[in-house]
Amino acid sequence: MVESNRFRHGNIGVRITSFSMLIYSILFILLSNAVTLRRDKSIFFSRIAIIVLLYAILSGIQCFYIEDISTGIGLFGGLFHVTSITAVFHIFIFLISAAIIQLTAFYPRKVWLPEYSSLNKLFLYKFKYYETKIVNKMSEQFRIIEYPLILLFIITGASFLVSASDLVSIFLSIELQSYGLYLLSTLYRNSELATSGGLTYFLLGGLSSCFILLGTSLLYANSGTTNLDGLYVITSLSDITNNDPNNLVNWYESYYINLSLLILSVGFLFKVSAAPFHFWSPDVYDAIPTIVTTFVAIVAKISIFIFLLELVHYTSNSLFSYEFSWTSSLLVSSLLSLIVGTVLGLTQFRIKRLFAYSTISHVGFILLALSINSIESIQAFIFYLMQYSISNLNVFIILVSIGFSLYYYIDEEGKYKNLSDKNNSPIQLISQLKGYFYINPILALSLTITIFSFVGIPPLIGFFAKQMVLSAALDSGYIFITLIAILTSVISAVYYLNIIKEIFFDKSDYKINPEIENIKLHGNIINEGTKTVTKSVFKLNNIVLSSSLSITISVLTLIIILFIFIPTEWLRTANILALILFNT
Repeated sequence: MVESNRFRHGNIGVRITSFSMLIYSILFILLSNAVTLRRDKSIFFSRIAIIVLLYAILSGIQCFYIEDISTGIGLFGGLFHVTSITAVFHIFIFLISAAIIQLTAFYPRKVWLPEYSSLNKLFLYKFKYYETKIVNKMSEQFRIIEYPLILLFIITGASFLVSASDLVSIFLSIELQSYGLYLLSTLYRNSELATSGGLTYFLLGGLSSCFILLGTSLLYANSGTTNLDGLYVITSLSDITNNDPNNLVNWYESYYINLSLLILSVGFLFKVSAAPFHFWSPDVYDAIPTIVTTFVAIVAKISIFIFLLELVHYTSNSLFSYEFSWTSSLLVSSLLSLIVGTVLGLTQFRIKRLFAYSTISHVGFILLALSINSIESIQAFIFYLMQYSISNLNVFIILVSIGFSLYYYIDEEGKYKNLSDKNNSPIQLISQLKGYFYINPILALSLTITIFSFVGIPPLIGFFAKQMVLSAALDSGYIFITLIAILTSVISAVYYLNIIKEIFFDKSDYKINPEIENIKLHGNIINEGTKTVTKSVFKLNNIVLSSSLSITISVLTLIIILFIFIPTEWLRTANILALILFNT
């Protein structure tokens, strides 16, 4: 069998350290879960998971000091490989995951007293209070000790899939990631909606895995190898020597791999909820708790798209002599995703279903850049994927924060009182955001900025991402689909702007609960130096969002709005990665 020298076996200790750290941490938390009897320990396990991910990020950064990283380094006998692209997106996945895990690693609310908020007093004084509802300590997400463990399983599967270089490792990685997502979706056992949504996700996810398994089986049957490098070499040789009766591979036809990859792509398009295989995602996104939706909607897509990036790049060039290649199916899916995500999004009144259709529309842009496979389009693909993941993360964290900020409000007519699964997903309807600007203007402005980025309003980061994709499509001659993308982008602004109208121009349905409006809460301020205790009284307006949520939302929003002032690093990174891919 022909072997490729695309990846060298160099200094791989650093990369293995990152993988090993994830695996060891999984075993540690698994053993800890087995011996603990306190369900409220979940918050500490989440903090351990964040520390693990930060260590994995540091290990990933050290990969760039390896001499052969640009050409690629093989791991575990060729089952996995590390390149500059995989190293960057390992770090990106770890960062995104750490930001999501902090939703369950810190309590969502805190008591803020201006007179004790100076820098020196933060270290000298400790504030204790006993009303657990203030900080939401009794919520279900802080009593599920399996949550950080399952997240680490998913992150491990995602990082393996990004680096997969063999049909066996591809299937094992995608299943490791998918099984964790199925469990995560049904983890809230007291929620009937989450259980039904998780079951739907499991059944249709199993169907997509059948397509992936069938595609990998056909690839192995037709080529005799499970290694992707060998597959690329055989395809290229058979394409070149197809008309020579004396060549060594005259038994092989390139359309074999074309058909097999087409079936394989159907399974992966299911996983990323691209049209016409999108029908499960709105129901699942809406049914499962918002904290879980945040992870399902972002991390699962990043790993699959990065895997598809190299698969498309190394298999599409040798098939240009045929009228139809498997990458054309990605182009068709892109067109359908743009149309379906826009048209069906116009009729939605539930906010997570709306963002599900928004995701489908943006997947159309990502697939468009992926299927073109030029230097400009790959640069646009990498940049679009990174900026959309950040914007999507910000939207869901803001939705979670809005739910926490309304805990002492009631709606005047009681219309939202009986919402199903209200404890796990407080914000479910777009109408629940009516007049929210007058309750918390900072959060409302952050949400508005992120939504404008989705629309593609300059000078926000989303505008530059769409402009890069559309420019690459025009340069490659895809005029029709570019016009469709522009048209759908304009139409999708309708349902985005409807959210903004509700927030700023409609009257709020909320008022402070009169039963607790004038309540006085008590706590003790302890001087760490003298050990003296001072009693303190505070009111509802002293209860604010925690620093973890506030800082995360602020950083993500500033990235979105200030990109125009710091574009060099982002664009240069995407450009360098695209050039490295085309030069290897």
